[in-house]
Amino acid sequence: MIQGIDHIQLAMPRGEEPRARAFYGGLLGLREVPKPPELAKRGGLWFELADGRALHLGVEEPFLPAKKAHPGFRATELEALGARLHGADCVVTWDSSVPGVRRFHSADPFGNRLEFQEQSAER
Repeated sequence: MIQGIDHIQLAMPRGEEPRARAFYGGLLGLREVPKPPELAKRGGLWFELADGRALHLGVEEPFLPAKKAHPGFRATELEALGARLHGADCVVTWDSSVPGVRRFHSADPFGNRLEFQEQSAER
C-alpha cells in the first residue's frame, strides 16, 4: 500500500531547461540529478529535495501552467527565501490563513504555482 510520496512533477515548456535550471537549481538551491537516458530524450529535468524526495519537471505540449494545483515546499529561513525570490522579480504573496503555518505563494518562470511554508514547532 501507499507509504509516502517519492516525487512530484510539474510541467514545463519544451526547450526551457536553462530557465528551469536557473530557477530551481540556482535560485532555490535544489540539486539537479541526471535523468535516466531513455527519459532524458523527452526533455525536462529532475531535482533532489533535502529530504530525499524529488521534483521532476517534464515537458508538456501544449504547455499550460498549473495555476491552482501546486507543490507545497517545507523551508527554513522563509523570510530570506521570500526576499530572494522577490529580489529575482518573482511575485511573493504571503498568506496567514492556516494556523501555525507561515507561508507564501510564488510561481516558477513558467507560471506554475508554488507554495513555500515554515511550520511552527507545535504543529
